[in-house]
Amino acid sequence: MYSKEQAKLLRKEFWIVFARRCEIVPELRHKKKKWVLYDTGLSGIDLKFEVSRTEALVMIEINSRLESRRLEIFETLLKYRKFLEEGFPAPLEWDICFVRESGQEVCRIYTLLPNVDFHRQNQWPDIFNFMIGNMLLLENNLMEIKDVLDAELY
Repeated sequence: MYSKEQAKLLRKEFWIVFARRCEIVPELRHKKKKWVLYDTGLSGIDLKFEVSRTEALVMIEINSRLESRRLEIFETLLKYRKFLEEGFPAPLEWDICFVRESGQEVCRIYTLLPNVDFHRQNQWPDIFNFMIGNMLLLENNLMEIKDVLDAELY
């Protein structure tokens, strides 16, 4: 079992090693910025990684403070579900109401790798491969429909 401080250092090391791993991915090697993440250009829509003691997720998160706006964005993305899910072996999970630890409600569209624990360093390669492959796909799919979403939502 890790102390709070050890767990914090391990989490930091995880993301440092992940960043190094990304540097050798051909699709990321020549990009100024490795990932779009919070810079999607679509207000209220972020791309995120999340890793815990039980799973790893790659997701689109809709985080507008206004519930009506969150739901509008979610419904619009749902219209383009086929495009967002293209290339994924299984359908994405569509969660219309996820409550973060902070209590904030968001919508999430994600894929997950179950039964992994970032505390187990021997699982890091599998987690990294999952996150890189799925984020490249999700980011590409979202950016392919960005102009259409921009016209419909903004």
